[in-house]
Amino acid sequence: MTPLRSAGTAPARLDALRADLDAGLGADARAWFHRALQEAAAHPGTHGPISVWELRLAEAGRRCGNRHADAVRVLLLHAARADAATLTRVYHQGTADERRAVLHALPHLVPGPDALPLVEDALRTNDTRLLAAAVGPYAARHLDAHAWRHAVLKCLFTGVPVDAVARLADRARGDGELARMLTDHAAERTAAGRTVPEDLRHVLALTGAAPAPSSAPSPAADHSSTDHPHGKES
Repeated sequence: MTPLRSAGTAPARLDALRADLDAGLGADARAWFHRALQEAAAHPGTHGPISVWELRLAEAGRRCGNRHADAVRVLLLHAARADAATLTRVYHQGTADERRAVLHALPHLVPGPDALPLVEDALRTNDTRLLAAAVGPYAARHLDAHAWRHAVLKCLFTGVPVDAVARLADRARGDGELARMLTDHAAERTAAGRTVPEDLRHVLALTGAAPAPSSAPSPAADHSSTDHPHGKES
């Protein structure tokens, strides 16, 4: 898949996506992509029940392949100058793939917190690809501390790699409450005889807190575990 997280300013990142697509798409797919961008730029608003560029969002996977579809959709949304209201409509009417593209597009198109309900909706799902998109730069910029901590825990619960969390080191640094939540979760897993994920250790280290236990206790060392099970994930 064309990478959607890279360093630099938003315009530079979009230019890099465009260059990657121009280099990676075949001739037919590239021609379709250029036409779709031109349509989105020329007719950004809704014309009739649905705009032409929204139809192109639905076609992106078939026309350009799943590897490139996210990047194509993000650039189409940008060309159409989709605002928060438009992105909200596309998100709620779209497939999981289209919802993911909307989440990736948020930092490029919505300067304020108006689209936070879309991030919050995605964080309530167990779709790992949607979750990974939800914890990108827009969430890093606008989620409050409480919601952001729970987003990090949700990634750990569902197996989303924490390197998907934008600005993780910046926001985790010195966060005592996040450290407490992570330590409690590690203790629950250890008491239940489960291993502590390396991603949890990594985030805990970023907070500056003491490391989590390195291994689970043996059954002989913890007779209470059979009477009082711990570690259920909610």
